[in-house]
Amino acid sequence: MINTGKLAGKTIFVTGGTRGIGKEIALKAAKDGANVVIAAKTAEPHPHLPGTIYTAVDEVEKAGGKGLACIVDVRDEAQVSSAVEQAVKKFGGIDILINNASAISLTNTENTPMKRYDLMNNINTRGTFLVSKLCLPHLKNSSHAHILTLSPPLSMKPHWFAPNLAYTISKYGMSMCVLGMQEEFKPFNVAVNALWPKTVIDTAAIQHLLGAENSKNHSRTPQILADAAYWIFTQTPKPTGNFFIDEEVILKAGIKDLDQYAANPEFKDDLWLDGYVEGAQVLMNPFKESLLKKEETATPSVTGDGKVAGIFKAIETNLSPKLVEKTQAVYQFVVTGDEANTWYIDLKTGSGSCGQGRPPSQADATLTMDSKNFFDMFSGKVKPATAFMTGKLKISGNMQKALKLDKLMGSLKARL
Repeated sequence: MINTGKLAGKTIFVTGGTRGIGKEIALKAAKDGANVVIAAKTAEPHPHLPGTIYTAVDEVEKAGGKGLACIVDVRDEAQVSSAVEQAVKKFGGIDILINNASAISLTNTENTPMKRYDLMNNINTRGTFLVSKLCLPHLKNSSHAHILTLSPPLSMKPHWFAPNLAYTISKYGMSMCVLGMQEEFKPFNVAVNALWPKTVIDTAAIQHLLGAENSKNHSRTPQILADAAYWIFTQTPKPTGNFFIDEEVILKAGIKDLDQYAANPEFKDDLWLDGYVEGAQVLMNPFKESLLKKEETATPSVTGDGKVAGIFKAIETNLSPKLVEKTQAVYQFVVTGDEANTWYIDLKTGSGSCGQGRPPSQADATLTMDSKNFFDMFSGKVKPATAFMTGKLKISGNMQKALKLDKLMGSLKARL
């Protein structure tokens, strides 16, 4: 996205801006000649993570902006207050706040230490609230006031919460700040929006979680979020109250070439979807585009009564991008007996899908069994390996992928 100069002289306060997404947004604004406050904890080089507040400011100034480095832990009210005062003293005010600082731990309830729970909620939710609160008096004085928070769209579907409840609570807390503040701050002409990636973004945090190779090969660069943020900040009239998805913003801005954002161009057609984006699907090729259109226009695909239909309804509510990433298989089910029918589960495309009939692409494994045995297997009474060995289950195709269904069955036990 070409810089327009519209942010020249504007002061942008970025939390957690020493690296990754925060720094890329800062550098994009700096190319316009903006003043950028890097408010983050890393003052000394980290043994495993690149960058400090000082190296980030150096990059800002080389890009054409003016910088200010402030040592800030967003949990510390005194440090935040001091940084805001320093910014106003040096640059005369604050025009844009970017709530980027965030802590992450993708652990379930049992495996989340309360120390980690407190860290995520104090940085993510409380930090967003605190920094927004202290910047507000100065944003009120700006004709270009924006708050942009890096947080996901709000959805109350259980599958967003179950795998990593503590983290989801903390990120949704940030999103609730957006929801409330956009309405509360309207009288002051302060625009408040959220921005979230459609795909995994190649940052140091994601490299730590997924491994450097996976992060690089299946993700986009932070530049896509920087371009999306820049578009949001330069629109007239100012948008407010939106939960933006980066790809949607980029397409709205008229940029057709999404391949330029692939962290590894060789894997531009094999990007991993980020969590919290309902029905997300990267537009990779005409075939997958057609699948996306079907997913976007479809009503819930599982209908009918009976135990087998009930199983597929439960499966449908458990589908998620994470399950698709872990499984990467398409299943065809031939059910005989009292509830004879054919069904499929697609755990290879988008956020997953299931329904009656044949799958949208060729099945990796076809499983045939009587409806009673089918229900017993999916409710955990019989394991797939046992059903296969005793002749209750017939499998054709990829046996290894067929046995991956164990994980899905485990998540269904409480629902059946």
